[in-house]
Amino acid sequence: MNQLLAIAAGGSIGAVLRFLLSSQVYNGFGRDFPYGTIVVNVIGSLLMGLLYQLFLQRYSVSPELKAALIVGLLGAFTTFSTFSIETVLLLEQGNLFKAMMNVIVSVIVCIVATWAGLLIARQF
Repeated sequence: MNQLLAIAAGGSIGAVLRFLLSSQVYNGFGRDFPYGTIVVNVIGSLLMGLLYQLFLQRYSVSPELKAALIVGLLGAFTTFSTFSIETVLLLEQGNLFKAMMNVIVSVIVCIVATWAGLLIARQF
């Protein structure tokens, strides 16, 4: 039960952070491409790699804290479902190039960001 409450608390924070960050990115760059979703997913991927490595190799943290941060906060912060709908909408609008760029950038850059997070954490 404690892990469920931790996930719920982390998830509520992650969802709010996602909204605030993506809104700021869209305000700066416009909505003609899913910039906000990409930024959120890259940052979330970096943090996932970093926290996963730190919790696995460096620090002993409670199961509740792991659940709150990794499952709750980052699960709600990253936006794969948003990424999916934005990609489909770009395809439906006939923007094949933008849809493919969204897929390529989101997948490759997020995997690289996760790897970078692991490497950064391994330096501690």
